[in-house]
Amino acid sequence: MHIRPLTTLAECRQVAALEKSVWGYTDAEDVVPPPVLVVSIKRGGILLGAFDDGGRMRGFVYSMPAMKDGRPTQWSHMLGVAPEVRAAGLGARLKLAQRQAALDLGLDLIEWTYDPLQAANAHLNFTKLGIVVEEYEENIYGESSSPLHGGTPTDRFVAAWRINAPHVERRIAAIGGPVIRDRSIVGTPVVNPSRPWEPWLQPGPADLSIAERRLLVEIPVGFSEMLERDPRLAHDWRMSTREIFQHYFARGYRVVDFFLARETGRGQYLLSRPQEPL
Repeated sequence: MHIRPLTTLAECRQVAALEKSVWGYTDAEDVVPPPVLVVSIKRGGILLGAFDDGGRMRGFVYSMPAMKDGRPTQWSHMLGVAPEVRAAGLGARLKLAQRQAALDLGLDLIEWTYDPLQAANAHLNFTKLGIVVEEYEENIYGESSSPLHGGTPTDRFVAAWRINAPHVERRIAAIGGPVIRDRSIVGTPVVNPSRPWEPWLQPGPADLSIAERRLLVEIPVGFSEMLERDPRLAHDWRMSTREIFQHYFARGYRVVDFFLARETGRGQYLLSRPQEPL
């Protein structure tokens, strides 16, 4: 795959077509229009496309100029990869290319939202990129025409990617190698130990009284399929984890890591108090 900046209206139309393909949108309101993309990239937005050897666009990443605490940043609105090439690590390559483009602009922060119940996205964002999360947005996008959202509230984490921070550089340098974690997390209390509910997991009762400096929050693997096949269970997970994250964020915790165990069908977020170094 060759990744390069997109600059023309024709290329922006290819992005819009890929948006529909990736998310299955049926409502035009959900698609970023090509004219908006063109204007955005002329005034500091970043739009990169990934092309195969035949010149076909297979993925893209798009961010727009933003401000945070009075400083210029980038707000990454979309990362889309064609389903048939998702296993090739293209999403990570696009994010790294976006990071370099932002560094070239003199920036040090990229933010975006993602569904906290999507374990694969959490694995990319924390394990490979080194994001930190301190904000939880409730139903931020409202109803969506994408079948990937399954009619559930579009609750989202706000990912903060400090692109030149030492812990981010360490995570990026380790991409492709074994994941090494601090053994001190052994014995960390789990807020919501999940229970078997074939073929997925059922959220366990949440303990909102934990006061340790570190704690774990479980989510299921395969949430998109759960939305399609068992929407009631998916809704239970949404409401349960919403309460947990909002409660512990209000108490000063932040999410600093994610552990994926596909063999058990679960993932675990690691929350810590802010004074703890990454």
